[in-house]
Amino acid sequence: MKQILPQAAQVLERLEAAGYEGYLVGGCVRDLLLGRIPADWDMTTSARPEDVLALFEGFALPTGLQHGTVTVRLDGASFEVTTYRVDGTYGDHRHPDSVSFTGDLSEDLRRRDFTVNAMAMDRRGHVVDPLGGQADLRRGVIRAVGDPARRFSEDALRILRAVRFSAALGFPVEAETDRAVHAMAGQLRAVAAERIRTELLKLICGADAARVLLAYPDVIGVFLPEILPAVGCDQKNYHHCYDVWEHTARALGAVKAESVLRMTMLLHDLGKPGCMTLDEAGVGHFKGHAAASCALAAIALRRLRFDNASAERILTLVKWHDVTIEPTRRAVRRLMNKLGAEAAAQLLQVKRADNLAQAPAYRGRQQEIDVLEGLLQELIAEDACFSLKQLAVNGRDLLALGCAGREVGQALDFLLREVLEERLPNEKAALLAALDRERRNK
Repeated sequence: MKQILPQAAQVLERLEAAGYEGYLVGGCVRDLLLGRIPADWDMTTSARPEDVLALFEGFALPTGLQHGTVTVRLDGASFEVTTYRVDGTYGDHRHPDSVSFTGDLSEDLRRRDFTVNAMAMDRRGHVVDPLGGQADLRRGVIRAVGDPARRFSEDALRILRAVRFSAALGFPVEAETDRAVHAMAGQLRAVAAERIRTELLKLICGADAARVLLAYPDVIGVFLPEILPAVGCDQKNYHHCYDVWEHTARALGAVKAESVLRMTMLLHDLGKPGCMTLDEAGVGHFKGHAAASCALAAIALRRLRFDNASAERILTLVKWHDVTIEPTRRAVRRLMNKLGAEAAAQLLQVKRADNLAQAPAYRGRQQEIDVLEGLLQELIAEDACFSLKQLAVNGRDLLALGCAGREVGQALDFLLREVLEERLPNEKAALLAALDRERRNK
């Protein structure tokens, strides 16, 4: 088990010294028991919010008093400290209409979503586990606290969280909870897009994301209906041994667990079902599927309210994922010019994952991608010029040479093209001499 963060132990110790109970609770306890470093250190206490504020005066903020939550900041770390509570009804299927405080820790734990998140731990490492969370960790299952239908009716986002935890922890969802996930998935339509997006990104970046996508397309399809035509869509092509959805899931699992890359793989082939044609031999072809996938991806990203920079990068990678790149320095340099070095590197990762999810006989492109990545790294190490801002001459240099107006831009484009094609070195004297020759020859 990992050690409790010292600042967290200090907060709990101060609560105890003042006569209150104080425990770590939820995901941080689960992660500690799994030997993982928690991302957040949430706490629960018998102290009322006003008592916590007084006890940590100067270090506490009233960030959620209506729900009993105070944020305590200590030595650079922040902790949400929430009074033991019982939730009232959930009129909007997301938030309790009211909460009431209780002196019983076990009542507080019973209001939580899943047993593996319904454990508490004191600063000495003693675990309070009235709902069998430790047993479920050992069994490796995600099980709702109490009646799954009731838990999901209270907060519909828990439906997606069950699937997300399954992907992140590699645990299957317990049978009764699983039935409720599928039966109640439609309630996710009531959840804000931003909350869906957050959970989706955690899901697809999970170590077991590919399995989960294959098991729950009906759940994902509630907020991403663009995926549904891909499910069971036989590609009828010798390059592929999986249908479009299974190819998608496997490609996603084959790329680095980074949100832009995994969203790209989730969306990269969604245009295939609508573009599919069969030739005389019954072989499937997908002309224009990258552009069609890009159009569908744009709709999905807007619906989930992705930020502009992430959406633009994802759409660029989807658009380019099927473009052939010759394994030459000049071709890679042109790619860097079109996309930038970072996006070019990401595109090669996308291409690698895409190929790994094809039929085994056609995975030989890995060696070609190795060559492309080697060339890209070679060019980056050389600080090779691939953009106008890296060019050894600028507009002022060309004005001094006698260029004027539109001729300046045209001249810069000409010089950059010559450098990209490696017909000229990126050296000021050589570039100006070449431009002078070009102007005299016109």
